[in-house]
Amino acid sequence: MDQNKLYEIEFKKNDGTVMNLAGFRDKTLLIVNTASKCGFTPQYKGLEALYKKYAARGLVVLGFPCDQFAHQEPGSDADILQFCQINFGVTFPLMAKIEVNGPGAHPLFAELRKRTGGLLGNSIKWNFTKFLISPGATVIKRYAPSVEPEKLEKDIEELLASTPAGSSK
Repeated sequence: MDQNKLYEIEFKKNDGTVMNLAGFRDKTLLIVNTASKCGFTPQYKGLEALYKKYAARGLVVLGFPCDQFAHQEPGSDADILQFCQINFGVTFPLMAKIEVNGPGAHPLFAELRKRTGGLLGNSIKWNFTKFLISPGATVIKRYAPSVEPEKLEKDIEELLASTPAGSSK
């Protein structure tokens, strides 16, 4: 799959609206599989902080709730949205719940896994695996669930500085 195909893969927003990444082609993306009842759930706060700090410079954070790991995302899409807004003030876009591994894996995550590998080969180890994608999808970096969002700032800064939309000049 070429780099541009990544932008054509469709998925559903939290409200059921179908979309793809085409409108974000010139943005730096941080895509995360999330869960509300996980030890890493407090990372929502850090993800929101990154979104608020860098959105004006071209960063878009996209949360993809997933219930594949120890049933840590049992709620409906509406429940997940309410939980994230009330407990962490999340304003970045949340998508409809998906699967990230196995035969039911969403094509977006299948493609991200294929392009990045990981400790478990082509699988995602746990909730809050993060994918940082440069504009044009020329660079995709993968971060383990244990990597706090704040630790991504240097890489985010580098990607934003290397693109006209992200430069602070």
